[in-house]
Amino acid sequence: MKRVSLILFAFLSLTAFTTLNSVWTNDDAHSQLGFTVKHLGIADVSGTFDDFDAKITATKPDFSDAVVELTAKTASINTRVADRDNHLKSPDFFNAEKYPTMDFKSTSVKKAGKDSYKLTGNLTLNGVTKPVTLDMKYNGTVENAMNKKQTAGFQVTGTIKRSDFNLGSEFPAPMISDEVRIKADGEFIQ
Repeated sequence: MKRVSLILFAFLSLTAFTTLNSVWTNDDAHSQLGFTVKHLGIADVSGTFDDFDAKITATKPDFSDAVVELTAKTASINTRVADRDNHLKSPDFFNAEKYPTMDFKSTSVKKAGKDSYKLTGNLTLNGVTKPVTLDMKYNGTVENAMNKKQTAGFQVTGTIKRSDFNLGSEFPAPMISDEVRIKADGEFIQ
């Protein structure tokens, strides 16, 4: 009986101090943070932020309690046209010198279907912080054969309004649509 009590005490002591938090960080080579706007009301123009870090912290294997954090360097904007990129970095838009990062931190993740969630959080962009809600799809977890690490896949999509963040207020729609479509795809390594 004494031995059973000792084993039970040891088990309870170990589990009381064990946290199940798993931290997942984006794999740069397999992650992309993109956006699309409508130009002149007739054509989509897309771009990416090429320098960003994202982290997901979760205790549940389906990520239903995830906390998502992202920081992107605004000067890393890339639309494949140097003059446009330089203009987007200027005070007319992202003001990358004054506001070198855009940041997102989730405040809630709510189940919206099988492996689908509504991701709500605070987005700080151009010195303005606003709540946004995006769609997050969990694509599963596998062991990466190359590095033998657990790797989870996600896609985040949604729409924000650039006017909410004082981006390009001198350029009204339909010159540049107020709605900015977001699409982020990522692999996250534990």
